[in-house]
Amino acid sequence: MKRSHDRNAENSRRLKMAASLLVSGTAGVFIARNFFETDKKIQHAIHTSYAVGDDSFCRTMSHLLGPPLLDGNTVETLENGCQIFPAMLEAIASAQRTITFENFVFAEGEVSRRFARALAERARAGVKVHFLQDAMGCNCLHGAEMEMMKRAGVEVEIYRYMKLTRFNQRTHRKILVVDGRVGFTGGVGISDDWDGDADKPTRWRDTHYRLEGPAVAQLQQAFMDNWMETRTVVLHGDDYFPHLPPVGGTTCQVFKSSAGDGGENARLMVLLSIAAARRSIRIGNAYFIPDDLIIRTLVAARRRGVEVEIVVPGPLIDEKLARMVSVSHWGPLLRAGVRIYEYGPALYHCKYMVVDGCWSSVGSTNLDNRSLRLNAEANLNVQDTAFAEEHERLFAKDRAASREITLKAWRRRPMREKVWGLIGSVLRTQM
Repeated sequence: MKRSHDRNAENSRRLKMAASLLVSGTAGVFIARNFFETDKKIQHAIHTSYAVGDDSFCRTMSHLLGPPLLDGNTVETLENGCQIFPAMLEAIASAQRTITFENFVFAEGEVSRRFARALAERARAGVKVHFLQDAMGCNCLHGAEMEMMKRAGVEVEIYRYMKLTRFNQRTHRKILVVDGRVGFTGGVGISDDWDGDADKPTRWRDTHYRLEGPAVAQLQQAFMDNWMETRTVVLHGDDYFPHLPPVGGTTCQVFKSSAGDGGENARLMVLLSIAAARRSIRIGNAYFIPDDLIIRTLVAARRRGVEVEIVVPGPLIDEKLARMVSVSHWGPLLRAGVRIYEYGPALYHCKYMVVDGCWSSVGSTNLDNRSLRLNAEANLNVQDTAFAEEHERLFAKDRAASREITLKAWRRRPMREKVWGLIGSVLRTQM
C-alpha cells in the first residue's frame, strides 16, 4: 500500500510540474510572439542616385513593394467625417454585386448604426457583403449592429479574435471596395468621434480617399489577403475583379504591409521616399514615433538641403504617453533643421506624406513601429503633381492651425514629460 501511495504521490507531483511548465511555456510564447521583435529589419542607411520623380524610383517601388504603379486612375481626397461618411455610404447604397469592407475602429453610436443599416440593406437586396473587423478596434463585437448585419446575411469576420500567439497583430487597414470598381482607403474610423468637420476638440481631423481605375483591384487584393486568412474562403471572378479600364490620368499603387510578410513594406516605402527626396518632404501623421533609422534618414535629407516639415498632434491626443515618447526623439530632427508643428483645434489623425511635389503616400499607416512592423496596413501611393499640390495646400492649412515647436521650446518642456518620454521609450516597439 505504501508503494502504491508513493507512486500516486510521485505521479501527482509530475503532473503538477508538467502543468506548471505548460503554463510557463504558454506564457513565454504569448509574450515572445506578441511583445518582442523576432524578424530582422533593415538597419543600414539607404542612398539613392535617383529622385522620386524619376522612372528609376517608380520601377523600384513597383518591384520592391509588389504591385506595380498603374496609370489610368482618379483619386478624390475627402476631408473629415462630413465628406468621408456620405461618400462611403453613397457607394455602399449603389452596390449591385459585392461589397468588401475591412476596418479597424467600429464604435457603438450613430455612425456605426448608419453603416450597419446600409450594409444590411444591401445584403437583403442580394448583394454579397463581406465585413472584416479587427477585434481590438471594436467595442461592440456582440452588439446590436453586428447582430443586425449577421441576420441580414452579411458575412462578418473578426480579425485575430482570441488568437493569443498573434494577439498583438491587428488589421489597421481601412478598405472599402464596391462592385470591384470603386474603392476607399485612408484613416477614418467608423465612430461618432469622426463625425462632423473636426470643429470640436473631441472630433478627429482626418483624410480619406475615393479611388477608381485599375488600382482598385490592388485595393481589393489587400482585402482578400486578410479575408482568406480569417474566413479561409477565396472570393474571385468578375464580381470582385471586373475589367477596369482607365478612367483618369493619375498613376497609383496600393501596397499592403503586415507582420506576416516581415512587416517591412511600409517601412521600406518610407525610407526610400525620404532617401529619394531632393527638394521637400511634408508629413502629416497621427502617431509620429520614428525609429532610429528613419530619424537618421530624415536628418540626412536635411543635410543635403531638403526642406522637411512635419505636422503631428498636440496636447489633444488620445495616447498621451505616445506623444511624450514621440517628443523625446525630436532632438536630432530639430537640431538638423526639421520643422515640427503640433496641431491644435482638434484630434489629429491624418496620415500623408508628400515628397518633391510629385510623390505622395496616403492611407492607414502611422510612422510608428506598430504600423511599420506589427499591424496589417494598406497605403495608396500616388505619382501625380496635381494630387501632390493638393496635399501641399492641405498641409499648409494644417500647419496654419498648428504651433511650431522650436529646439529651444523642446529643451524647455516640463521635466515630467521628459521622464515619461524616456520611460515610455522602453515600450517604443509597441507604439
